[in-house]
Amino acid sequence: VQLQASGGGLVHPGGSLRLSCAATAAGRIFRIDDMGWYRQAPGKLRELVADINSGGTINYADSVKGRFSISRDNAKHMVYLQMNSLRPEDTAVYYCNANVVGEDYGGNYFAMRSWGQGTQVTVSS
Repeated sequence: VQLQASGGGLVHPGGSLRLSCAATAAGRIFRIDDMGWYRQAPGKLRELVADINSGGTINYADSVKGRFSISRDNAKHMVYLQMNSLRPEDTAVYYCNANVVGEDYGGNYFAMRSWGQGTQVTVSS
């Protein structure tokens, strides 16, 4: 399973960015259970930003409530994070995470939690 994140960049305070993450597998994906975004700032632990389960239940970190919005496209195996009103303290490497269920080309079932490679978000004037 591979998760490919994109959409990071440099933005001024108050600006917006939209992160995307696509899940692929060498085989067939049956479903993706929970999907989420985490971030890690220099010198800090990785923290949950937002997650969404297969039923659409969403959790946000208190620090991003009202500013960030997570969504998913089950048909495309993708998760998105719309980030508005960005602040310098949102600067971090953002990672997507997903619990993927499927089968490989040999017909072997798998259920795997995977991480994307990270995308840098920098909020600075």
